[in-house]
Amino acid sequence: MARDRVTEGKRLGFWGKLKRLALTDVGALVRKLKAEDIEELERVMLEADFGLAATAEIVDALEAGVRKGSLKTEPDLRRFVEEHLASLLGGDAEPPALLVAASGPTIVLVVGVNGAGKTTSIAKLAHHLRRKGHSVLLAAADTYRAGAVAQLAVWAERLDVPCVTGAAGGDPAAVAFDAVEAGKARGMDYVLVDTAGRLHTQEGLMDELRKVVRVVGRRIPDAPHETLLVLDGTVGQNAVQQGRLFTAAVPITGLIITKLDGTARGGALVALRRELEIPIRFVGRGEGLDDLEVFDPVGFARELLRED
Repeated sequence: MARDRVTEGKRLGFWGKLKRLALTDVGALVRKLKAEDIEELERVMLEADFGLAATAEIVDALEAGVRKGSLKTEPDLRRFVEEHLASLLGGDAEPPALLVAASGPTIVLVVGVNGAGKTTSIAKLAHHLRRKGHSVLLAAADTYRAGAVAQLAVWAERLDVPCVTGAAGGDPAAVAFDAVEAGKARGMDYVLVDTAGRLHTQEGLMDELRKVVRVVGRRIPDAPHETLLVLDGTVGQNAVQQGRLFTAAVPITGLIITKLDGTARGGALVALRRELEIPIRFVGRGEGLDDLEVFDPVGFARELLRED
């Protein structure tokens, strides 16, 4: 019997655990929240990667709702949590997709640490834009990572889009410059630049990233129009730290969160949005080209609260 209860507990997702705590038997909503209830709420949210700040905010809001008597039933609780999660994730205020240049090609830099899925995300983004009827040019400026240039070139061939490359170990800014010039000359809608792969702790490589930003800005006013940071959604607070360091180096306009094959730890998106205050533009659901979705805060909040 005890083993069955443990197994059942492991199957429960975030909503199942929250509902069990709040509603089962004489639940916390009925008898009001006690110290042990609050501690258990915090534990459930931290296990789902909500992070300390978002967890504290949600628990405080739940406490206030219970004290006011506005949370009495399961629908009350679901509606309250869903609305609060959607608000933390951005709600209706988020731009639906990419910003667009007033004229000429829209320049999109894609940054992130090695292993987060940066280059693959660029291929998926190119596929997404192509399906919408846009012309796309790729720039393989990740010249310091072995195989990165070849990897993007293979994706470009598969997608049937042009790709500007440079020598391995060469100057990333030079590749970006050539790509912007090619994009202008060919009348492309978008130029997607795979910036030099880096660890966020390597200041020399961060300097290279700043140089890329300066170079493209000299060629096209207001460029880059987007600088998207790719973060691995499975690494929790490490992704928050990466985000802070990248935003300290260059202005980040949006996030791409990868490796979200499920929502078992979907609270990581809440933590990232809450801590970094940067819109989540896309989420990667898998390895296929079609597994990049425009982020929907309301839809994702509902997904976090789906029945297990």
